[in-house]
Parts: sequence; structure tokens; C-alpha cells
Amino acid sequence: MILTRLLATAALVPGAALVSAPTALQSPAQGASPATPQAAAAVKPVTLPPAPRLPGFAADLAQQPAIVGPAAWAKLSEAEAWARLARVPRPERQQARWNYARSLIGQERGGEAFGVLEVMRQDDPDLEMVDTFRLAQGAALTLLGRYPDALAALGAAGLGTNPEACAWRLRALAQSALGEQALQQLDCARPALAIPRPRAFVLAAARGAIEGGAPAKAMQWLSPLPDRDPAANLYRGRAELALGHADQARLRFARVERSGTMEQRMDARLSEVESEVAHRAVGPEAALKRLDAIRYAWRGDAIEERALRLTYKLYDARGDLSGALAAGAALFRYHDVGRQGADFLPGLRTKLTDALDPARKLPLDKAAGLYWDYRDIAPGGAEGDLMASHLAERLQQAGLYERAGDLLTYQLFVRAGDLARGPLSARVATLFILAGRPDRALQTLRKSDDPSFPDPMIAARKRVEAAALSQIGRIDEAMAVLQDVPDADTLRAEILWKQRDWARYAEASAAGLPTGRGLDAIGQAVVLRHAISLAMLGREEALSGLHARYAAAFQGLPSAPVFEMLTGSPAQASGPQLARAMAAMPSVSPAGEFADLLERAPGSTAPRG
Repeated sequence: MILTRLLATAALVPGAALVSAPTALQSPAQGASPATPQAAAAVKPVTLPPAPRLPGFAADLAQQPAIVGPAAWAKLSEAEAWARLARVPRPERQQARWNYARSLIGQERGGEAFGVLEVMRQDDPDLEMVDTFRLAQGAALTLLGRYPDALAALGAAGLGTNPEACAWRLRALAQSALGEQALQQLDCARPALAIPRPRAFVLAAARGAIEGGAPAKAMQWLSPLPDRDPAANLYRGRAELALGHADQARLRFARVERSGTMEQRMDARLSEVESEVAHRAVGPEAALKRLDAIRYAWRGDAIEERALRLTYKLYDARGDLSGALAAGAALFRYHDVGRQGADFLPGLRTKLTDALDPARKLPLDKAAGLYWDYRDIAPGGAEGDLMASHLAERLQQAGLYERAGDLLTYQLFVRAGDLARGPLSARVATLFILAGRPDRALQTLRKSDDPSFPDPMIAARKRVEAAALSQIGRIDEAMAVLQDVPDADTLRAEILWKQRDWARYAEASAAGLPTGRGLDAIGQAVVLRHAISLAMLGREEALSGLHARYAAAFQGLPSAPVFEMLTGSPAQASGPQLARAMAAMPSVSPAGEFADLLERAPGSTAPRG
């Protein structure tokens, strides 16, 4: 089929010139090739809309009688069709193609028909405005199973009451499992369906009637089809069920099991389960087992959608949140949510919220796993953001930093708005640093970079970026990142302190020495750290000056002996004494919350660039 279509398309496309001649607006100099490379560089290509290669047939087709019944799809023999195409003069080529396309539709060869129609449209784009051409497109697309595209083509303004268009719309709607809409086309399509048509139209009409709530009409439509036809027996069985004739339905379904296709057998089994559940002839547990077997054997179309819908309903009725979420999420992800009802998605999101309610005291690992499995159906807006944030906080408190970062990464790149990405990206990067993954922190910051962020957001992100760079030893880059960040002196000094870069630390920390008479814990740490850096560098004169400046402030403080040892007799300070001084330092850090981010993670690496 594909090879035939390719050959047909290749034969139908006329040769096109590879080089276009100069337009009437061009001078001979403009049409000629530039004489020099400089002139060639100066010439700018002009993009023009493609001109129709065989114009005029759109008007001819619009003047031809409208297609209102199946007679328009008169079949041509393959030899006759190709003989006409091979010998027809160029002005009549589009008409010959049109006759061939209609013949292919009459033979239910949708792929080849669409290929021919597409070649016609490329040669004359005005055909898109002709209702008859749109009808043929819709018919070919219906045969291809491209129902949304088919309905769009058949929805042309002039096709609203056309019986043939209604018949094809009915078929497309019924095969899209839109029974009620299909049923609405029956009255309009009746004249076109009164003439013998391919059985697919009869089956579509019957399916539309069944799923649209008119099973008696379905039985009428099916009456001309043979009693042994498995497809007809499937819909007869479904109609009998809807009419309350369970015994007759069971016999019809049994006959489908004997002679039907795999799809028809699955439909029959599912229809039986649906009926038994509706009449309470089977318990929920047994019904769910049978539905699981159907879903295991068959996936991806209206049958699976019906099975999932019933599974969701049964789990919901039992109050089984886990089962309802699994079935509902599959419906949400793989099928049209609009067909599940207006209350479906809000109800599904409510179930996820209830499942993660702290009052249920769900263990953290299960709560995190539940959210991760169904994060795509989480509530939107502030409610969803709050749910993810609370769960990430619980993970962070438990020391599961990377998992918390993973959770918020989805929130960052999939759900967060542009403005929310600034602070959220800094939080995610912070979690990855705490997890010992500065490489992932840097990747997160670079992937979420946006020059439109406000300056405070950019500064916060740069602080976290500097912390990640310092963890992997890229100190110069960290210093460069902090260069334009306001009030970053303390953070720069903290990075240098962690790196034991005494010379640069002594220079950076000098500007941040406290100026008041009293020293709190942070002030003491700043002075003592500066003293240690000076002692490591052997700067005795600077230590003496530090002693004169702060000796009175340290009197009576627990850290006074350390200060006195460092600055009182700097010449006598030895290696062991300095080690004891560092061990006796106040535990508080001048960098505050950033101090934890600056603890080196052993083995952490990050790619450059």
C-alpha cells in the first residue's frame, strides 16, 4: 500500500523548474549572477509564496455538481485510471487526478486517495476553498483513521447539511467514540445512507446509535447485515444489553468469540463486564480482575478507555485511593480528558491531595513516591506549588536532599511560571549542593538562566552558584561570579576561609572586622579567623595591632584565651597552638545559612562550560 502510494505520488507530480527566471520587476542586471563575491554577499534572497503550477481547476471543480451521495465515488479500474493519467493533456491533468481520487475513495483506499488529493492541492492551493474538494479530503482522512483532521475538513461551511458529508462525519465521529455527536448526524445523513454503502457506514451508524443512547435504532441499522457477521453481532449484543436482553446479548458475544477479530472479542468481553457491573451481577473484585485481563491484552483505543473508565469508577466506589489514582492517571495521560466529564480532572486532583494529606500520616517514602508517580496530575497554581514545597521540606528535614531537589526540579521546569523560576531554581540548586551534587546545582542554574530575572533574584542565584563552584575547587570562578553581587564580602571571605587561602582571606576579611566595642559570637568568629590567617602568614605586627584594637572587647569572653594566645605573643605561636585555636573557634559562621553550602563534598565534580 505504501509503495503504491509513493509510486502514484511520484507519477502524479509534474516536473518543476530548478531555477526560476527573473521576475517582471527585476532588471536584467538583477536577474544575472553577481560579477564579484562582494556583490554576491550583498544580494539578499527574496522569499516568494509558491505559485500554483496548474491553476484554474479550483474554479472548474466549484462549478461541477456537488457530491451528495455515494454515486460520486464511481470506481475505475486500475488500468483505465493509469491510462488516462498517462495520456491526458496538461490542461486536463487535474480533472484526471480528481476522477482517480474519487475512485480510490470508492474503493476505501484512503492513503492513496489522500496522496492524489495532496498533489492536486500543491498544484492549485485554491482547491482548499472548494467544498467538494474538502469533502473528498475528509473522506480520505476518515479512511486513514485521522478523525480530528477529517472532522476539520468535513466542517467546511458549505458541508453543514450535505448528506454525504454528514455520512462521513457520522463515520468519523462514531469511530472516535463520540456516540452522541454521531447520532446527531443521522437525520442529515439518512438520504446518503439509504443507498447501499460499504458496511463500515452501517456499523458506524449502529455504533453511534448505541453509544448515543438509542439501541433500538442500532438494531434497525444492523438488520440488513448478515446474521453471521461478527462486527454486526458485536453491536447487536451491545444493543441487546442496552435494551435489557442479557440472554440474547450473551449469545451474540459468544458468537463474536468464535469468529471475530481480536479487537471485536475484547470489545465483547468488556461489554459483558460493563453490563454485569451495571446490573450488579458481579462483585467489584471479580470485575476488576476481568478488567485487568482486558487491559493487559488490549491497549490504546476506545476499548482501553472504556476499561479504564470502569476501573476508575469501581476503585472510586470502594474508596481505594491508590487504585483510583492509577486508573485515573492512565485516563488522563493516554486519552482525551474532555470525554471523561467535567468533574473528572478536579476529582482526580482532589484524590491526590487527599492521599498526601498530612493527617493520613503516610510514611515519607510512600508520600514522596506517590507524588512522583502522579506529579503530572497535581493541582495547578498555588495549591500545587504548596503541595510540592511541603513535601520537599519533609524530604529536606529527613536529609534526603537530592530527592527533594528532584521533586522540585519537575516543578521548576514543567509547572513554574517565568517569575517563579528565579527563587525556585536557587532553592533546587541549594538542595543539590547539600546532597553533595554541585554539578547538578550548576546544571540547574544554567538551564534555568533568564536575563529578565529581577536583580535580587539574579544575586541570590549567583550566591548559590558561587557556593557550588567553591565546592569543586573552582575558586577563581566563584570569586568572579560574586564580583557584582551586593553585600557579598562575607560570602567571599567564607569561601576563602574554607579553602585555607590565608593571604586572600586576610585581605578579604579585613574590611569586615567589627567596629563596635561589644562582640557577639559572630563578631568574635570574624576577629579570631582574621587573627588565625595573620598568624599563618607570620604577620606579627598586624597581630599586635589587632590585639590593641580588640583586647578590651574580648575581656571576660570564653574566647578571650584564644584571642590572647594568637595576638598577645604572636612570636611564640606554634603550629599546635594554632591548631588548638582553630578547634576552640566559636561554631557560629559569619556566612549564616550559606556556611552549610560551603562544606566541601568529597569527590564532587562538575563539567566546565
